[in-house]
Parts: sequence; C-alpha cells; structure tokens
Amino acid sequence: MGEHPSPGPAVAACAEAERIEELEPEAEERLPEAPEDFDPGSTGYISTGTFRSLLESHSAKLDPHKREVLLALADSHADGQICYQDFVSLMSNKRSNSFRQAILQGNRRLSSKALLEEKGLSLSQRLIRHVAYETLPREIDRKWYYDSYTCCPPPWFMLTVTLLEVAFFLYNGVSLGQFVLQVTHPRYLKNSLVYHPQLREQAWRYLTYIFMHAGVEHLGLNVVLQLLVGVPLEMVHGATRIGLVYVAGVMAGSLAVSVADMTAPVVGSSGGVYALVSAHLANIVMNWSGMKCQFKLLRMAVALICMSMEFGRAVWLRFHPSAYPPCPHPSFVAHLGGVAVGITLGVVVLRNYEQRLQDQSLWWIFVAMYTVFVLFAIFWNIFAYTLLDLKLPPPP
Repeated sequence: MGEHPSPGPAVAACAEAERIEELEPEAEERLPEAPEDFDPGSTGYISTGTFRSLLESHSAKLDPHKREVLLALADSHADGQICYQDFVSLMSNKRSNSFRQAILQGNRRLSSKALLEEKGLSLSQRLIRHVAYETLPREIDRKWYYDSYTCCPPPWFMLTVTLLEVAFFLYNGVSLGQFVLQVTHPRYLKNSLVYHPQLREQAWRYLTYIFMHAGVEHLGLNVVLQLLVGVPLEMVHGATRIGLVYVAGVMAGSLAVSVADMTAPVVGSSGGVYALVSAHLANIVMNWSGMKCQFKLLRMAVALICMSMEFGRAVWLRFHPSAYPPCPHPSFVAHLGGVAVGITLGVVVLRNYEQRLQDQSLWWIFVAMYTVFVLFAIFWNIFAYTLLDLKLPPPP
C-alpha cells in the first residue's frame, strides 16, 4: 500500500492544540517540536517562506481573521524564522506576551478592512461584533474574539447572580410588605444574609450581603450595570476572570466596612458592581485611542453620573436617622472597596485578553496587595474591636 501524505502543519497544530488542552498544567509548558519535514535541524523554528506557503495551501481550513493573525505573525519576524511554539500557542488560545507583541507589530502591516466595515452579518454576528468593540481596544483582538466566540458557555455568572438578587429582593419585599427603602423596615436587619458588625464571626455574611438591597432604587441601578457592563465583559473574558473580579470586589467591600465604618451593617452588590464598572472605565481611559465604542465620552459621563448618584444615595442613607437605633443604616464604604479592586486587579484582567495572568508582574503585585489587605482586615476584626473598646449596636 502507498504511504499516506502527512497532514499539513496547520491541521497538525490544531490537533496539537487540542492535545495540549488535555494535559496537566506542567505539561503545557513543554515546548513542542516542529515537524521534521519543515525543521530538519530540530531547532523549534520554521522559515517564514515555508509558513506562508503552508497558509496558502491550507487557507480554506482557517477562519479569515485567524489567517490574518497568522500572516501578522509571519510579517513580524524580520529574521525569517517563526517559533513553532508561537504557532501552537495561537491555535490553543494560549498566547504569550512576546507573541502578542509580535502580532501587534505584524498587524500594522496588514491592509485588510476593519471588522466594523464588514457587511452582511447576521443579528448574532452583529451582537458579537458590538461586544468586541465595547470591550477590546485592539483590532486584532476584536477579530480573534469575533471568530472564536461560540456562546458556549453563555455568560452564566452575571445572569445567575442578577436573578438571585432579584429573587431575594422580591421575597423580602413580600415578607416585609415594603419595596421602596426596604432598609428602613425594623425587621430588615434580622435577615441572616446581611453583614452586621455584631455577627461578623459568621463568615458567610461577608459575601451573602449582596443578595440584600436597600430598596428597589438600589437594586435597579446595580442590576442595570451588571447586565450592561458585566455580561459583555463576561462574554469576552469568561466567567472565571469576571467572577474573580466581582467576588474580590464584594469581599473587599465588606472588609473595608469592617475596618473603616465599624458600627455599620452592609447590604447590596455595589462592591462587585463598582469593581467591574471601575475596571471597565479605567480600561477605556487607558486605551482611549484604541477603544472604538460609539459615544464613549458621553457614555462614560452617564456611567459616572449614575455611579455618583448611587454613591450619594448611599452616603445620605448612612447618615439619615436610623429606623432601628442605635444601629445605623448600611455603610457606603463598600462602594470604595469595589472601586479599589476595579482599578487594580480588574484593570489587569481587562487589559490582558487571552493572556495568561500568571505571566503579568502587575497581576502578582496587586494579588499580593489584596492578600495583605484581607489578612490585615481579618486580624483587625479579631483584635481591634476589643482593643478599641468599641460600643457596637446590639444584634438584630
């Protein structure tokens, strides 16, 4: 029988990428060798000329935008060689910083039209393109996302959190007989989800307070921001990364209150919401020329006005005469904790689409800062309340 022709490197790389995703993390770091037909010296490199000819022969098997990325990779190597590892990393969606820089450099030489100029797209394709332009500052990343997104899994994290918040609010509204300014009801703080300074040893309250809102006016803005900002961010960056930023903002919010506003309870998801929105706005400002979302200045102004109004409402409520003295109304400091997380951890996440966070030095710096803050807040909660001889409001 005759010998079967060997598969092309593009096909082999796709198979290699699927195999890489199934390996253990430490195995992923091993450098694959280029096929012997194209790298007889086993150097790990193939020539750009060979690479271009392979792209032409296998172009029908690649999405047009991914083929454009590969051409950008070829154009970025002036020395005439391409690292096979970069090729495999691209096909397996595990791009390194050096690879990103190579793509950006090569992309400057491409003359193809922008994704925004493409016609004849379906409604779902236009939606994906809209999300790409809302969240990503680089055209090459927008095209890569447009070709790669499959809506599997859907943005389940933000949708699930939002539905739970609405469900708990409706349940409390019916049980209390009050929907506007629920927080003023004398029985409001008796709920086991609310963070209360006298019950701070119940650790779940540092997170579950997000399911309790001060009223429909509080819930409404948080839900709108979660859906308009959180869902598109999750579609691009995934539930793991966006969920991490959101939960970190929630935790930072309650811990910040326990340190800076020690006698006040906490309710609402503003810590997580402000973490996401602050990260998104900071990412837009830092990549202003690259962000192509429409009316970005006007929309940023509207977002900041809405956030300021919500923060102002929280400050007013905090110092308004309490409905259950001597315990004050819920604190506003959680908002500030969320903003701090958003402009640190959140910005690093949003600026590194498809990049491994563990390769980013800023990521580890901010993770260390966040860890120090959490440990400080834990020790503060254990010792400071006693040492300061602080008079706390009685348990609800």
